[in-house]
Amino acid sequence: MPFIGFAESNLDPYETYERILRELEERKFKINFSKHHWMGDVPFGLVIAENNTEVLAIRWHLGKKFKLKLEEANREDFDEFVDDTLGYLRGD
Repeated sequence: MPFIGFAESNLDPYETYERILRELEERKFKINFSKHHWMGDVPFGLVIAENNTEVLAIRWHLGKKFKLKLEEANREDFDEFVDDTLGYLRGD
């Protein structure tokens, strides 16, 4: 089952990526692949992570403290979430 997530972070992009992966591990997701999409001039990014049974996409933005919310999604909503976020990052 795919998951989508929303994170707020007061960390730089690299630290945000690491923190999201650590948080997923703490929530019992065993991540075996991950990718981080972001650009230096926008205050948000996208982390895509996979394990053997789930795929997760977490959109993060800069904020006052770190927090992460996850929710299950169907494949169509997941794909739309990823495509929309990547479109924003590309400037589409």
